[in-house]
Amino acid sequence: MALSFNNCSTFMICVILLLPTFSFGTENYYSKATFYKTSDGKGTPTGACGYGEHGRYVNDGLVTAASWKLYKNGVGCGACYQVRCKDEALCSNEGVKVLVTDSGEGPGTDFILSSDAFAKMAKHPKLAHMLFPKGVVDVDYKRVSCKYGNLKIKINEHSNYHGYLAIYLFNNGGYADIIAIEIYDVKTYKWIPMRRSYGAVFDLANPPKGDLKLRIQIKEGEKTKWINSDKTVIPDYWKPGSIYETDVQIP
Repeated sequence: MALSFNNCSTFMICVILLLPTFSFGTENYYSKATFYKTSDGKGTPTGACGYGEHGRYVNDGLVTAASWKLYKNGVGCGACYQVRCKDEALCSNEGVKVLVTDSGEGPGTDFILSSDAFAKMAKHPKLAHMLFPKGVVDVDYKRVSCKYGNLKIKINEHSNYHGYLAIYLFNNGGYADIIAIEIYDVKTYKWIPMRRSYGAVFDLANPPKGDLKLRIQIKEGEKTKWINSDKTVIPDYWKPGSIYETDVQIP
């Protein structure tokens, strides 16, 4: 028997309501997590993202090395994840929000957490010491917003004003990944692509002189777009180690 229009509409509504909801940043995934075995539990300043010493203390030291699938050849650097261990006797429902600063994985793990982050998964600080002997714990996780302020540009220490520029961006506050950076050449009126050297570090040999305007390509889900502003600029006579704040916030 053929369905009437009203019945068909009702049927379609029911189907839609029964379909699972997949929204970026809301779906939980299941994995395992462990922790850094370094003496201070903060990992190493030679982390794969290229953040240097900054990468050990950013986000109040609540940082992680991520598996290759989350590190994404450096695109995943700076992303935040809410990670919760599944031991109901020891672990809180909230878990811990960690920021990706490195790449690494153990047997079956997607996260190598700083010791501070690993401890923060516990229900109470006094229970944290009972988590560490486990070594590896079952977790669920999801991508979340880092909720930072304006995006910042740091000049890598290996840069040289006379012939080589390397930078990384930090304070990526949103869900989106930074996938490309370009510099505008006022002499040729063209955008010059920077190379992703490694991790979060982009570089360019023989950059133009003068103030350098940047534009940034971001990707959220399957959508990509370019963002820039008049304040997304590296000023002339920049120096290695300098940090410049933009007025851009990544949603």
